[in-house]
Amino acid sequence: MILEDVIVDGLLAAVAGIGFGTISFPPKRVFPYIAILAAIGHATRFSLMNYLEVDIAVASFCASLSIGILSLWFGKLTYCPMTVLYIPALLPMIPGMYAYKTIFALVMFMQNLKESNLAEEYMQTFLSNAIVTFSTVFLLAVGATIPIFIFPKRAYSMTRRKSS
Repeated sequence: MILEDVIVDGLLAAVAGIGFGTISFPPKRVFPYIAILAAIGHATRFSLMNYLEVDIAVASFCASLSIGILSLWFGKLTYCPMTVLYIPALLPMIPGMYAYKTIFALVMFMQNLKESNLAEEYMQTFLSNAIVTFSTVFLLAVGATIPIFIFPKRAYSMTRRKSS
């Protein structure tokens, strides 16, 4: 049952990654790699959150780091920049529900300014959801770009073919 849940999560993320990838019109040869990166990344986050009880921000960081490292290798295989590969793979991991709850709480706070109990409750909801949203998105970006800073020559040279 656990393996089935992880595989289904990865497959759904792969489909979403391909969908996000089509927006930027990458070469057709990179779509399988985008799907693999999205599946591995999302399945990693899913597993960390559901089976090891890691919070969403740290799990997203670990998943995006794995996506970033694998995109170095896949970029070399496909002669594509890392960003073409890892950005569509990261997008399924954006915490949309937390972002929605952040904006909803802000709107409700503004509508209930005269009722201090409700306003305080909505402000607390706004702040907690905003912190989760921003920290998760920030750690997604940091995790995916760390390999560029660790391996700058490799990240730059991956789109260059070896001259004979």
